[in-house]
Amino acid sequence: MNVRISQKGWVVIPAAMRAKYGLKPGLDVQVVDYGGVLALVPMLKNPIQAGVGLLKGDDLLTRAITDQHRQERARE
Repeated sequence: MNVRISQKGWVVIPAAMRAKYGLKPGLDVQVVDYGGVLALVPMLKNPIQAGVGLLKGDDLLTRAITDQHRQERARE
């Protein structure tokens, strides 16, 4: 999908893309440079709340590390 930058630096995001990503008038976005690739990233209203539970999941790694530490202490 191609868009053109206006004289004022404006870019029109096509309606289908705005609808797909929930981009509404007044939404704050960040322009991020990923080493030559520009991305528009919507700002989160409450980033802390959005991150709650993000890393939640299986605790197998924690158990493995704990077991390894116990074994090391037993050898000492």
